[in-house]
Amino acid sequence: MPSVLPDGEPVPETGALPPHALDGAAARPLGFYLHVPYCATRCGYCDFNTYTATELRGTGGVLASRDNYADTLVDEIRLARKVLGDDPRPVRTVFVGGGTPTLLDAGDLVRMLDAVRDEFGLADDAEVTTEANPESVDPEYLAALRVGGFNRISFGMQSARQHVLKVLDRTHTPGRPEACVAEARAAGFAHVNLDLIYGTPGESDDDWRASLDAAVGAGPDHISAYALIVEEGTRLARRIRRGEVPMTDDDEHADRYLIADEVLAKAGFSWYEVSNWATTEAGRCLHNELYWRGADWWGAGPGAHSHVGGVRWWNVKHPGAYAAALAEGRSPGAGREILTAEDRRVERILLELRLSDGVPLSLLAEAGRAAAARAVAEGLLEPGPYDKGRGVLTLRGRLLADAVVRDLVD
Repeated sequence: MPSVLPDGEPVPETGALPPHALDGAAARPLGFYLHVPYCATRCGYCDFNTYTATELRGTGGVLASRDNYADTLVDEIRLARKVLGDDPRPVRTVFVGGGTPTLLDAGDLVRMLDAVRDEFGLADDAEVTTEANPESVDPEYLAALRVGGFNRISFGMQSARQHVLKVLDRTHTPGRPEACVAEARAAGFAHVNLDLIYGTPGESDDDWRASLDAAVGAGPDHISAYALIVEEGTRLARRIRRGEVPMTDDDEHADRYLIADEVLAKAGFSWYEVSNWATTEAGRCLHNELYWRGADWWGAGPGAHSHVGGVRWWNVKHPGAYAAALAEGRSPGAGREILTAEDRRVERILLELRLSDGVPLSLLAEAGRAAAARAVAEGLLEPGPYDKGRGVLTLRGRLLADAVVRDLVD
């Protein structure tokens, strides 16, 4: 089942933000994340806030139904308009994630997007993305999304090898994600991403190379590659504990990352974030860059997190409780935290160091600056950018990013 929410102070029933949250907002981009918490089946490695029909049965009643979910989410978008008041910013990015958003009718996703447009307006060059399971879309569905205003789509590919997909409990067949890329291009999508996972128990280097080659050959302009993290409480964690499948170690993860960077670089992809590569600057995921650069976004949906002007909050997790709050005219917020200036400084270091243009060394305290100098000497930070006042990870530094960050924030 999904992981637990953090602790925090109560969110006002109106959802009202502290007055300072919108100070200087005009200089910050605004994005929307729209969470769709439904999946046909639960993948063995997943601890996201998603639910199958079986998991929802008897726990949420009609309020948790997929049939009226779009209406409920539109209610939160309207609440966002009230909370943000006369904030004049048009929305720069919209990202529909899950779960499997494409389990809803295409018209539902378009209606959710229309609500953002009606309440806030979209920037002329707004990026509008949805995630999709390859088996949940067809050319007609993709065409409806494109006509409705979506211009970017992200398909969960994970692997090109059937035995790897089986360990992950993925339901699509090998070859279907690649076909989806062609269908999305035919529908008029300018930007297409494929998500890959490496380090699955039983996956070999040859399996991983085959997956990369298949992804590159499909013709997306963006590829994400994430190391498999085995979360406690998942079916995969239980299988590993019982000895049914072997645990992949950190050295194997590092080897797979190096293979990914090599294959993708040769194919014309450049890394711009530790786990993300794009063929052009326009192909980067602008919505995720909002997160990494500490901009403002409203997360609508059960369990969704938001951040505006140093205020972070998160919604109740269960779709039934989420819908009930909105039906009663209350914010679905479960808790929030007000970030201090030091919190925000540390978060900037944690997140911006993952980007290819790195983090300003001026953000570092004295101990952090000394650690940065050592990291250059140890080959973890690039010397050229360091001389110009920025900390940028080398390839080896990307492999050890968490350790580098820990040293820099001391």
